[in-house]
Amino acid sequence: MATLLTTEWLKMRKYRAFWWMTGIIALSYPGINYLFHKLYRDLAGKTDRTGAMIRRLGNPYTFPEVWHTVAFFSSWFIFIPSIIIIMFITNEYTYKTHRQNIIDGWSRRQFLLSKLIDLLVITLLVSLMYIIVSLVIGYVNTGDGVKVNVWEGSEYIFYFALQTFSQLSIAFLIAFLARKAFIALGIFLFYFIILEPVIVGVAKAKANDIGRFMPLEISDRIVPLPAFLGVMDEKAYRQQMVSIDNHIIYTLILVAVTWAVCFWINNRRDL
Repeated sequence: MATLLTTEWLKMRKYRAFWWMTGIIALSYPGINYLFHKLYRDLAGKTDRTGAMIRRLGNPYTFPEVWHTVAFFSSWFIFIPSIIIIMFITNEYTYKTHRQNIIDGWSRRQFLLSKLIDLLVITLLVSLMYIIVSLVIGYVNTGDGVKVNVWEGSEYIFYFALQTFSQLSIAFLIAFLARKAFIALGIFLFYFIILEPVIVGVAKAKANDIGRFMPLEISDRIVPLPAFLGVMDEKAYRQQMVSIDNHIIYTLILVAVTWAVCFWINNRRDL
């Protein structure tokens, strides 16, 4: 295991795209949350019924609600680390390093475990970024002298990490099957940005919301709309909050199936 960790770190350390993407994530997480914090203040400042309802909910960027709010908006950028994963795995096939690993004595299982380590490391880094942003924003917006349990609501750390790992696993599977970076990126971005959102939207309107079982939507529903946006449709918001536990189970099953498929294919395909 130590050899796998060392080898994968050496690959990451020399991979410029990894550091560029990490920098983009470091900017996008606080940036998107700043924009929606401004949106909240604008909505809360209204004198109509909507503004009054939002004010009654409290500031979503104070503890404990900040954990939920930051997780929801940060999840919009999971496609960025997904691109890193796609580039990592397709580079293995482009430069034939997967063959070199086998020649050097790795088993097929060890090769795939090394990619699993990549996903876990990137999930950890992304989750750490989310934790830092949540803590900073929470402390800034929670008034001085207000007694609050900072870690109340921090279960969203687990929710966000599971959502991230699940969606990175889907990106990995696409790249693992396609092997070519351009093809894998095209398929993933088309599916992530266009195809699944359309299917989910149509299914919600005309097919009894069967789209909730789509691969990305399963984990998306672990982190539903934050309370200050859920006020727009309180019934739907309550249903989403109740369904979190079910979608955690669905996501764990999906992750297990995704990796089982990867290991099955890896054991049978030609190098």
